[in-house]
Amino acid sequence: MQEERRAARVLLVDNEHRVLLLQGGDPDEPDRGQWWITPGGGIEPGESPPQAAARELDEETGLRVPASELGHVVHERVTEFRFAGRDYRQSEDYFLLRVPAHEVDPDRPGAVADPGITGHRWWTLPALERTSEVVFPRDLRDVLGRVLGAAPC
Repeated sequence: MQEERRAARVLLVDNEHRVLLLQGGDPDEPDRGQWWITPGGGIEPGESPPQAAARELDEETGLRVPASELGHVVHERVTEFRFAGRDYRQSEDYFLLRVPAHEVDPDRPGAVADPGITGHRWWTLPALERTSEVVFPRDLRDVLGRVLGAAPC
């Protein structure tokens, strides 16, 4: 049976117009390989999408921002996937956050360990276009082109 889930994700973009992606995989099914995703995750009971996005950003990257700094939803999608032995149908809200720079420190005090996250990398738009690695959402390059083209630099 498929579980319905809501999630909030962040398109974290630095001054060089690079987007931060997290590398991960399913620890229960390592044979499925690795993929790249934006920071974010499930919305907990009582949270708004911006609150969830801000919490996930802190947990996954160490970047703390008030939920109000995330502004409005810039992209939405619905996706279906399997993770940790469960099937999900997930509705996602994406927020854009521009930062001058940010150094992810997975070993910082208070970091939330996620066995599904194995690394991180700042990606340029051309690198996203050229990569043969799996990136979710699959149209991230197009989404970023649209969002960054409309957002003030």
